[in-house]
Amino acid sequence: MIESLRIRDLGVIADATLPLGPGLTVVTGETGAGKTMVVTALGLLLGERADAAVVRADATAAVVEGVWLVPDDGDVAERAREAGGDVDAGELILGRSLAREGRSRAVVGGRTAPASVLAELGDMLVVVHGQSDQIRLKAPAAQRAALDRFGGAPLAAALRDYREAFTAWRDTQADHDALVRDRDVRAEEAARLREAIAEIESIDPQPGEDAHLTARALRLENLEGLRAAAADAHALLDASDAGGLADAATLLSTARRTLERAADDDPQLAPIAEALAGLVYGVGDAAVQLAGYLDGLDADGARELDTVQQRRAMLTDLIRRHGSSLDDVLEILRTGSDRLLELDRDDERLVELAALLSTNEALAVRRAADLTALRVDAAHRLGEAVSAELTALAMPTAQLVATVTARDELGTSGADEIALLLQPHPGSAPMPLGRGASGGELSRVMLALEVVIAGADPVPTFVFDEVDAGVGGAAAIEIGRRLARLAATSQVLVVTHLAQVAAFAGNHLRVLKDDAGSITASSVEVLTGQAREQEMARLLSGLAESESGLAHARELLELARQH
Repeated sequence: MIESLRIRDLGVIADATLPLGPGLTVVTGETGAGKTMVVTALGLLLGERADAAVVRADATAAVVEGVWLVPDDGDVAERAREAGGDVDAGELILGRSLAREGRSRAVVGGRTAPASVLAELGDMLVVVHGQSDQIRLKAPAAQRAALDRFGGAPLAAALRDYREAFTAWRDTQADHDALVRDRDVRAEEAARLREAIAEIESIDPQPGEDAHLTARALRLENLEGLRAAAADAHALLDASDAGGLADAATLLSTARRTLERAADDDPQLAPIAEALAGLVYGVGDAAVQLAGYLDGLDADGARELDTVQQRRAMLTDLIRRHGSSLDDVLEILRTGSDRLLELDRDDERLVELAALLSTNEALAVRRAADLTALRVDAAHRLGEAVSAELTALAMPTAQLVATVTARDELGTSGADEIALLLQPHPGSAPMPLGRGASGGELSRVMLALEVVIAGADPVPTFVFDEVDAGVGGAAAIEIGRRLARLAATSQVLVVTHLAQVAAFAGNHLRVLKDDAGSITASSVEVLTGQAREQEMARLLSGLAESESGLAHARELLELARQH
């Protein structure tokens, strides 16, 4: 339920707060005062497309904020929390701002959220009916939705079960068709994969082998240079085999002995001599390692280099043909067998899919039949109930006929064509609503549908924007009665220009227009007592002070109280 609605700088409304609450609330006001902006504001809060043209002329942005009372543990609160918003003691605040340059910002429970979240919440919170909805009521999809809502929980469950079966059937059909369509392509893939696996297995590459061979080739290509460098370094460290040349080992040993003799005179030289001894040992170890390195250099590097280069060329060609790296090639070898097994099972898979397709189709057909049966029953009951309502809405001879016609094909909503037909009087042929009903009749049919459907599928809040257009007299009074009845179980907000409807409201709001400045500004006030009677008189006669109008207004209010 909407507790309150605040509107700032939207259309002609500068700043207005609408206290709403339970029951039936009507909004009235002079033409151009901004009544329609109330519905526009609600539309923004419910995620509708934002049009910067509705921003007030002297403002930079329009802002709408609504306070909803929702169950703390309900679906609405859960969705709001999923979006990051807060629901405080059952109070959910929704907001929308619209900048003049077109930027829009939505707020759910104090947190910025996409407008699509507002739309999701709106579907759970409010049903809005206006002139455009009368047009939509002519569409088959809207008529089917109305019948399905009337069918209540059993029909909703059957529709869910059907859609589950239909989706499974459709997905299986898509898999089957894709497999048939791509059969030649998959056969070619299998042939290529089989050839690739055979080639890779024949070469038998090893993880990291390309890097190892690159390093090995570099060593073999520079073998003589490596030998010369190692030999020169060994001679500098240890020249014992070179005729007594001064080498690092000899020089370090001489320095150590010199310091050891001098250390008798100054003990501070002893640690330095000891460090030199360590260096002597280190030089000796390095010399031994270099000697071993020289002994281990390949005697026939040129022949091995040819072998390494041939192996590298094989790996390079393998990589060029089957990937961008050796890891890619090895991945083909790792996963190729499973993929080949899958591709080679195409015939077997087609048989499996054909069997599954038949099973899923049979299930979808069965569930479509169950759905049709429920719709046929609901259509009969809906027609009777709405026809009774139309009698009370000053259409005593009119009958609503809901038909369910089988289609040859299954669709996302079943195998039915739903049509709501209006029979103006007995003996006449039922006509589609789009051709057989005037605007006023459509308004009453739409209201009758909502009153009837609300018993099976209650909605927290209904909003009607001039649902009484084209209606007057006794029919308008009955519309007011029906709206009041709907308000017994749901919150109802009605924008109206008829006193006969306004009389049944428990909460009467008037949009006021102030022309004092250069820009018209509107605000909203709650009407009670004499002020309400005067507004009713204005609606009836155009004169708020008319005695006859006031008398008629009082008469209508008394009639509504007796309701």
